[in-house]
Amino acid sequence: MSALKNSIVDWCTELGFQRCGVSDVNLEQAEDRLTEWLARRFHGSMDYMERHGIKRSRPQQLVPGTLRIISVRMDYLPEPQDDAKALLDHDTRAYISRYALGRDYHKVMKGRLRSLARRIEARIGPFGYRVFVDSAPVLEKAVAEKSGLGWVGKHTNLIDRDTGSWFFLGELYTDLPLPTDEAEVSHCGTCTACIDVCPTDAIVAPYSLDARRCISYLTIENKGPIPVEFREAIGNRIYGCDDCQLFCPWNKFAQPTSEGDFAPRHGLNDADLTELFLWNKQTWLEKTEGSAIRRIGHERWLRNIAVALGNAKTSNKVVSALRTRLNDDSPLLVEHVQWALRRHEPIATEQ
Repeated sequence: MSALKNSIVDWCTELGFQRCGVSDVNLEQAEDRLTEWLARRFHGSMDYMERHGIKRSRPQQLVPGTLRIISVRMDYLPEPQDDAKALLDHDTRAYISRYALGRDYHKVMKGRLRSLARRIEARIGPFGYRVFVDSAPVLEKAVAEKSGLGWVGKHTNLIDRDTGSWFFLGELYTDLPLPTDEAEVSHCGTCTACIDVCPTDAIVAPYSLDARRCISYLTIENKGPIPVEFREAIGNRIYGCDDCQLFCPWNKFAQPTSEGDFAPRHGLNDADLTELFLWNKQTWLEKTEGSAIRRIGHERWLRNIAVALGNAKTSNKVVSALRTRLNDDSPLLVEHVQWALRRHEPIATEQ
């Protein structure tokens, strides 16, 4: 098993993963934190978090026979962080979370994890396994922390001391009794940068995130209206939010990835808000093909941009763009457009 694990580490590198580690399946501490988080209703409308219950923290219930979890990391930062920071709260440009600018990471990582499994199978013969990439009840960050890939920071993202936090995680549940790695410990110290910078105060305490306040939740998971109390704070963030990562001191070590699949597509790393708002559904489908952005649908895409346009610099261009959707068939969108137009009075009233 030790020799096999050494080969797995080498194969992971060959397949484009930056790191891999192995953990056992004891996640009792993570289960306690999950139970408390759910009890405080911090998961909002993400009912699936509660529905799957302890399967998240008990891998052997999710995949019977699981003895070890191979956790892998793939870096995705598509450009220097300063480029992203320059876009925050820009008065005409959109900000999209950097993870969603390229190809959907689920597809990229699942394919490579399956390739890893096939290499293992070619070496030892058939074995039990299952691949996960943010697609099932898996406590991926707790698993990664236990396998030595990093520690869960105060913003609840995983941090590697050498490269920061701009990476995706994936898992291979297996019945192989591989040697395990040493768990990482926290190195956040007294730093509160992520807590201080969060636009909506979603990090309610160190290591505790109220998803109901988080811009990523509000613009992606939330299917209904965005609460008015958070709209101004959202600024120009139309899909997700990276503030807690952009200002984390550990990310001074982060470097842009050389992974072509995660390179920005269709200029979405520096796009004009009004232009994006005028995309019809067919154009949107074409521009988001193979992208994680697809998951929110065209209606919520427009809802998010309407909020951003409400926060944009007042101009005839912005008001004209908003008015094109004022009589849309979607009550959800119309409500957000009306809110945005009120933000641009009196020019909106004059038109």
